[in-house]
Amino acid sequence: MVFKKKDKFGTILSNIAENLKESAHYFADYKLNNVSDLKEFSTTMKDYETKGDNYVHEVILDLNKVFITPIEREDILALSMSMDDVLDGLEHTAAMFEMYSITKADEFMLQFVEAIRQCSNEIEEAVELLSTKKWIKVRESAIKIKDLESKCDGILRQSIKHLFNTEKDPIRIIQYKEIYEELELVADYCQNVANTFETIIMKNA
Repeated sequence: MVFKKKDKFGTILSNIAENLKESAHYFADYKLNNVSDLKEFSTTMKDYETKGDNYVHEVILDLNKVFITPIEREDILALSMSMDDVLDGLEHTAAMFEMYSITKADEFMLQFVEAIRQCSNEIEEAVELLSTKKWIKVRESAIKIKDLESKCDGILRQSIKHLFNTEKDPIRIIQYKEIYEELELVADYCQNVANTFETIIMKNA
């Protein structure tokens, strides 16, 4: 069985994916100019994260009420939770920017964020494709997400190498290294979403 176009769970999953995509684009596009911008940036990302949590809560409530689901209930929950992990990671990164008063993202942070933005596009597209049973295209999105995550592994290595070769302030080294690692973790969460798509494909194709 697959999602019907107006299926309750398909709609909620689409809402989660759309909210994730909007938050990733906001994160990537927001221009930090001074310390006061950090508060707005962090607060808005927290709003996205709260909205995402509410959607996941809605999924859990509905799973407890409904006996028959379009795909296995554990897969619906896993997909919801894995997408929520991505958003949680972005919100946590925004909070770190504010905590450390970092108003300028360096080239490596921008590369991470662009890859995550592209992942969010693929996630939303794959969720929409679930309703039309287009498993080949869902798998294509999953593969693209994994390729982007692999790219982020390389960015992490390059960023840390560059950091230790150029930065003299030990506090700054700690702060930037934490942000690089958190962004790479967000990419890992995106890969978990891709893995969940592949599990769903395996069970339903």
